[in-house]
Amino acid sequence: MHTRGNVMAPGIAPAAQPKTAVNFAVPEGACDCLTHIFGDAAQFPMASTRTYTPPPALVPEIQAMLRALHLTRVVIVQPTIYGTDNACTLDALRQLGANARGIAVIDARTPSEALDEMDRAGIRGVRVNMETIGQADPAIARDRFQTAMNIVRTRRGWHIQMYARPAMLEAVRDLVESCPVPVSLDHFAGFKAPDGIGEPAFHLVLDWLRSGRVFVKLSAPYLASKLTPDFEDLDPIAKALIAANPERVLWATNWPHPNSGKDEPPRPFGTVLPLRQPDDGRILNLLPRWAPDADVRRTILTDNAARLFGF
Repeated sequence: MHTRGNVMAPGIAPAAQPKTAVNFAVPEGACDCLTHIFGDAAQFPMASTRTYTPPPALVPEIQAMLRALHLTRVVIVQPTIYGTDNACTLDALRQLGANARGIAVIDARTPSEALDEMDRAGIRGVRVNMETIGQADPAIARDRFQTAMNIVRTRRGWHIQMYARPAMLEAVRDLVESCPVPVSLDHFAGFKAPDGIGEPAFHLVLDWLRSGRVFVKLSAPYLASKLTPDFEDLDPIAKALIAANPERVLWATNWPHPNSGKDEPPRPFGTVLPLRQPDDGRILNLLPRWAPDADVRRTILTDNAARLFGF
């Protein structure tokens, strides 16, 4: 089921655009590996089971953001607000063309014909998102990962993208380690500064990186640290992930920076929540702090994304 009945709050700002100019040479073919598109609700109705309602964030806006950051490739990830209806994400891929790839949300009922269509449109993986909905049941995490693995293993060039808290990573350890396709972990693999680097699961992720088992995205630092705008307490986590294996690290904005409302007072269902307004230019400028070597930055921004997403 879907619903079109949104309660529109007044004065909703559009999706953030970079305010700070990029201060280093961005390599050719650099990719933003995690973004979303929120379409017009009349054309792409949201699922009635969604946990938040964002305002629109459209293709021309993401194109402006990418130009400002000197990024030429992008990955559109199906947001939870649409459930398993990937129409909005597929429409964005068609508009963006050959320099775009996508990640879908599917379930065991998704027909093979739909998967074939997604593949032709540029979908290169499926997402298992446990965190946005606050899911912390290890059994559910295992079931969702297993379902994704059963489907993706037959799709050449596809992988599993997972967003979950560290405890959930430990719960699926054996599945990740036996997975026949790559696994990508969102948002610093779910670790939060400053204590994340001391968690047992952090050492597990480092082992996975060293063995080439997973990719980890340096994305959405505001989800991992409250030290805005420069997130200094994330430095040990970011540097440790890169040092473990720079060939398995990706970079992303998480544009248009959805606000799930988890940290806010409850509001009526359908109330449009303002998007976060971070400065993506300033955030991209953190990368030379974490990876001072230009060749390592090229590996993170261009080479790894090209290999994982098939650019």
